[in-house]
Amino acid sequence: MGAAKTMVQRRDTDLEIITVEDLSQAIQDRIGLATEEADRDAEFVMDIFGFNDRIIDNVLEPEDRQLFYILEEEGLLTTEREETTLYDGREWRTHYWLFRKEKVFSSAAEHRKKQAERSEESDIYADLPEDVWATRASR
Repeated sequence: MGAAKTMVQRRDTDLEIITVEDLSQAIQDRIGLATEEADRDAEFVMDIFGFNDRIIDNVLEPEDRQLFYILEEEGLLTTEREETTLYDGREWRTHYWLFRKEKVFSSAAEHRKKQAERSEESDIYADLPEDVWATRASR
């Protein structure tokens, strides 16, 4: 019998690239930050990740790690670790941060949907003809 093949299934989100805008919108949706603050946090996180989907925890300063914990709590990031046995028999653990792309994309989409609903609600008066405004003003 031949060796068993392990098939790795890729999801569509595995191939998509998270943008600063996606992450900012996800942060706004999940945490409720103002746009400027969410943009700043998203740019910071994306600067650390670059074009990677995972980073080693050692690159973070302790005060920077706090933001990562918040994003993990909100479901936008997750952690994993690898264990390796060193030549002298000791175990070495390496901790990583990973994007939860499906959550980032769904939260960003939810934020865009909420924004569209808000803009539709605010445009309710835009469809009224000008003469309606004139008649109300003259009373």
